[in-house]
Amino acid sequence: MRAGHSVPAPRRRRNALPNRHNALESLPVLAQDAAAYNMNLPSPSTTRRRGIYILPNLLTTAALFCGYFAIVQAMNQNFEAAAIAIFVAMVFDGLDGRVARLTGTQSEFGVHYDSLSDMVSFGIAPALLAYQWALMDLNKLGWIVSFVYCSGAALRLARFNTNVGIADKRFFQGLPSPAAAALIAGMVWVSTDNSLSPKDFLWLKSSACLLTFIGGISMVSNFPFWSGKNINLRKSVPFIVVIALALAFALGALYPPGVFFGLFVCYALSGYALSFWRWRRRRAAAAAARRAAAIAEAESQPSPDGEEETEQHVDTLPPQPETPEEREESASAESADEPESADKDAEDEETPLEPSDGASPTAVLRNP
Repeated sequence: MRAGHSVPAPRRRRNALPNRHNALESLPVLAQDAAAYNMNLPSPSTTRRRGIYILPNLLTTAALFCGYFAIVQAMNQNFEAAAIAIFVAMVFDGLDGRVARLTGTQSEFGVHYDSLSDMVSFGIAPALLAYQWALMDLNKLGWIVSFVYCSGAALRLARFNTNVGIADKRFFQGLPSPAAAALIAGMVWVSTDNSLSPKDFLWLKSSACLLTFIGGISMVSNFPFWSGKNINLRKSVPFIVVIALALAFALGALYPPGVFFGLFVCYALSGYALSFWRWRRRRAAAAAARRAAAIAEAESQPSPDGEEETEQHVDTLPPQPETPEEREESASAESADEPESADKDAEDEETPLEPSDGASPTAVLRNP
């Protein structure tokens, strides 16, 4: 380096920040720019779509289809096909919940979709079937009874959805809508299979009206009906259970309309029988509690006669000495009295008996 020349200063970069203070001031601006840039991009939560499980919802759709098919067949006066379609819808409705629980595919969408399917298959379809088959000739009474059943099914499903996780899972509160639909479908199936028409038999028309009304009222009642949810399909069972199931299938194949109808009639009566048994049990328990309370009250409050008897018994007892000295004196007095009584008994034995007038001594000796 030559003398007289100074060292040139280093050049500053254009993008370099002048000092630390200016760098801190620019951070909020950079953060705002980044936020504005990110606002234009779609978030991952908006781009990801919520899917549904195909298997349980497919079974629910099959149940809905069967219910709609039953409505169409009832309007076309094909009552036997409509009744059979309702029973098939029951099979799919029972499978969708079981499959969802076994495969872990339960969802809120499936719960609401199943309720709507049940309303069509077990609410509207049975009501329309009963009206078209027997209740149409009853004019206003016919469609009113049909509406009672339809509204009962809707209220039953709404109450079931609101009581999920609260009510006892072992029992349904009120008659389930599939069982109520089976009562109507079973009666129609049995009647059409035996060529019985409500137009020809007044008792059949009255029975259909009564059964539809009772089914609608039973769905909104508080009677308990066994749910069957406590059955564990993964648990091993005895061999006799398999034989019983085989016999049940054979019996069902023997005469399906009568077997299914009788089975659901027994199920509908089981809720009332269980309620009556519980009522008798509570009544017996209340009566036993009242008897126990009466006995306890009588023991705590003795009668005046009992007090008098106790006092008399205490008066008849001999006086007992209170101190040890008195006890010794009484014991010595008793021991002194015992020889005197023994001497008196000996004198009585030694004293000869004087014969009375006209009696011989031998008679006296023989008869002392």
